[in-house]
Amino acid sequence: MKLTLDTIKNERTSWNEKGFITPDFDIDAMRAETKKSPEWIHIGAGNIFRGYIARLADELIRNGEMKSGIIAAECFSREPIERMYDPFDNMVLLVGLRASGDKYLRVIGSIAEAEAAVGNGFERLKEAARSDSLKMISFTITEKGYAYSDMDGNILENARKDIEGGTEGDLNTAMGKTASLLYERFKAGAKPIAVVSMDNCSKNGEKLRDGVMFIVDGWHKNGFVPDGFVEYVSDSSRVSFPWSMIDKITPRPDAEVGAELKALGIEGMEPVKTSIGTFIAPYVNAEMPEYLVIEDSFPNGRPPLEKAGVYFTDRDTVNNVERMKVMTCLNPLHTALAVYGCLLGFNKIADEMKDEALKKLVYSLGYDEGLPVVTDPVIIRPRDFLDEVLTERLPNPSLPDTPQRIATDTSQKIPIRFGETIKAYEAKGNADKLVLIPLVIAAWLRYLLGTDDSGADMERSSDPLLDELSAKIKRSWFGSTLTDADRDVIRGILSNSSLFGTDLVKAGLSEKIIADFEAMLTAGAVRATLEKTLGM
Repeated sequence: MKLTLDTIKNERTSWNEKGFITPDFDIDAMRAETKKSPEWIHIGAGNIFRGYIARLADELIRNGEMKSGIIAAECFSREPIERMYDPFDNMVLLVGLRASGDKYLRVIGSIAEAEAAVGNGFERLKEAARSDSLKMISFTITEKGYAYSDMDGNILENARKDIEGGTEGDLNTAMGKTASLLYERFKAGAKPIAVVSMDNCSKNGEKLRDGVMFIVDGWHKNGFVPDGFVEYVSDSSRVSFPWSMIDKITPRPDAEVGAELKALGIEGMEPVKTSIGTFIAPYVNAEMPEYLVIEDSFPNGRPPLEKAGVYFTDRDTVNNVERMKVMTCLNPLHTALAVYGCLLGFNKIADEMKDEALKKLVYSLGYDEGLPVVTDPVIIRPRDFLDEVLTERLPNPSLPDTPQRIATDTSQKIPIRFGETIKAYEAKGNADKLVLIPLVIAAWLRYLLGTDDSGADMERSSDPLLDELSAKIKRSWFGSTLTDADRDVIRGILSNSSLFGTDLVKAGLSEKIIADFEAMLTAGAVRATLEKTLGM
């Protein structure tokens, strides 16, 4: 049995008997409506989109709340489309992983089209961008997708090329392509639109707006676009950039889940590795808890996503929910487990939660150093959220999430996951009381050496600053004593407020971090330092 439109239409009973919820709406009619009157483009067609956002739309279409579906887009390559969308008629299998071990199985049918923002695919996206009916363009492209400068403030080469090439040039960044879609909408009558980041980062709407405006202002300065276009994108009553908070763990596809689907008689479920080294599959394995909170700012209307469990509220509340999650109650704990998990040889987050030292680390990070500076968003209680994270989500043995996945792009995450909490303590004048956040930052510096706690070679996850930082945090330091010059190098890194969200030297934390780092430079010292700091 294959995952195709024909089998869903003609063999629905077989799918249902195997436990799958299937689309019980007319998929052909939905796709025709989307072609005629598109309402929603989503850029970043990966796991969080397929396993959560597309499922929300699927629910609304099933209930008659939406008639059109989503146009899913990848920014630069057709490979994910050709390998994971085209062969399966744009449908996805969602496998919800409950801690009890049983599965939630669903066929997602809400993705009407799948395109890459290149060639004819980009022309189709431009056509949709010009439509009166389009309500929003949303994004899950990760934090680095919004970047236009490096940690020292230098303009990234691809962003420079986009500015110099103009609206008709070859666009090399997601922000350039987004600006191009908005320019099409401007030329078609300056029609209103919401441009919505659903990425897992603080103030994501602001980051998206800054990235788009950087391109727009560059084009304007170089004479590629008129004054009116700058005014259009700058006018929130016509182009809004709502903030949001999203939370659902969607690890890379697990081969065991693929094997279970195959055992159910479903063909072609094997995960594949792309040419850039990422793993994709026709299914998404994900945890069951999920949260999406969005600022209710949609100049051209929006789908009634609240009827599928999404919270709509004001910007301040979104910001408070985001701060609660990203800065204290989940993401910092994830990063701590990622760094220590890699150093200590773990391959699964749930297994780390069985380790008494690591469990105590994240409990103390959350309850002792995080909760005291949380602003209660009211719509979700911080302690309840943290309780769920620590007692249900992180220990979930069915969730195949790895520290190596979470360690990806750590340099892009640290300023928010730890920097904001440090700044909150600075504002109170007691940043020097922090113990565990400095320890985790020291462990990350130790991770950058590329050796695990035994001193063996350790593969580090991809990170845009890995080469730059590795040139400063030297592998040769393992097993040696740091010189004053070495410590000055580390102080130079710790003083970079772009990297850490604040100047850690001025915050009074640099010497504590350096001392922790030095204590970890021999075999077995990572665990020993952790346990000593925790009083074990």
